[in-house]
Amino acid sequence: MHEIFLDELKKLNTQFMEMGVLVNDLIDKGTRSFVDHDKKMAQEMIVEDKEVAKEAIKIEKKALDLMALQQPVATDFRVVISILKATTDLERIGENANSIAVETVRVKGNPRIPEVEKIISRMTHQVRTMLIQVLTAYVQEDEKTAREMLDGHEDVYHDYRKARQMIIDGVEKDPNVAVASASYFVIIRLLERISDHIVNLASWVIYKSSGELFELITANDEHQKDNDQAKEK
Repeated sequence: MHEIFLDELKKLNTQFMEMGVLVNDLIDKGTRSFVDHDKKMAQEMIVEDKEVAKEAIKIEKKALDLMALQQPVATDFRVVISILKATTDLERIGENANSIAVETVRVKGNPRIPEVEKIISRMTHQVRTMLIQVLTAYVQEDEKTAREMLDGHEDVYHDYRKARQMIIDGVEKDPNVAVASASYFVIIRLLERISDHIVNLASWVIYKSSGELFELITANDEHQKDNDQAKEK
């Protein structure tokens, strides 16, 4: 019976990883459609985002069936729970990537700020690298890499703050970039949220491996972040 469970669990892990790769691709396409003014790519993402949602439902159903039918032992139960929780974060990342693509349609044809878009591209590269690292850590049960995710998150937040100030300065110099700037604010916030979800994923890697419920982003971090954002307004 346990061998059957392990076989099904292996399949579940594979589904989860495939979903992670799909979501990572969505992050790239979302920001690329915006920076490259590619309305067609943005519209195609709506279909792909629905695929992510379908995959999440399949994974959740399979995970719940495993727990109900196979009666896993404590360690196996922990693995299934980590997949359930991590799948929710992956789905949210996909939704955020899709929201970035939506801004492509809104801002198309309006004056832009190239320097801000460079930072957006860099933030995109950072979060995609983080996502690949945390997915790899998940497979390898690499707690060390998972715990280091906070460093990458801080880099993303640093760029978020830098871009935010750059946007404010840009509007003051040239009011014509106001429409694009509104989208910039949305996009950098979405990328920062994606980074948050990746850190959540890292916490589930730690839980899967050790059983420790480890919050990499604490309430104090979020409070400080809110204060920083309030000062920048």
